[in-house]
Amino acid sequence: MGARVGRLFRNFNLEARAHREIGKSKPEAAPRHPVPFNDNSSVPSVSEIHRKDDPLLSRLRQVYVDSKDPQTRTLAGVRKLQQLECRPLSASLAPPGVCDITAVPKGKLTIVEVLTALNKHKLTPHEWTVERIAQELMLTNSDASALTCYFIPFSMKVIKVPRAEDTHTRIAES
Repeated sequence: MGARVGRLFRNFNLEARAHREIGKSKPEAAPRHPVPFNDNSSVPSVSEIHRKDDPLLSRLRQVYVDSKDPQTRTLAGVRKLQQLECRPLSASLAPPGVCDITAVPKGKLTIVEVLTALNKHKLTPHEWTVERIAQELMLTNSDASALTCYFIPFSMKVIKVPRAEDTHTRIAES
């Protein structure tokens, strides 16, 4: 019902309002900046362009610039570097044929490793301490403590909602 009323007000006298907007005077455009078209004094001639300026050339000869390209790593060099900094992936964590990952860079983890480590820490926190997780996964202690503190995939909260039958029995008892 409210939509109908709103549509009535929106469409009320629509044609007259449209004609009124069309009939309004339009704002004038800003004036253009004057440009000298035939002023030959500001445009240099061709002979002036190709003329040598001796004082400028002498000053340019005094300037000496020595530049070197930055060292760029080749793709092969980056791959070798990554292989040196990688740690082998545990064969027990990933079944064969599931993933092609054989090595993980130090300081990084796979999802399977994270979930396994957090599950072990949750089940036996006295045995799987933050220090042991950091040592097993080659992490810093601060990263391992942040992992156990902030990455919580296993917390589940169950909220009991009273059923309608329970409410009726409570009302009847009182």
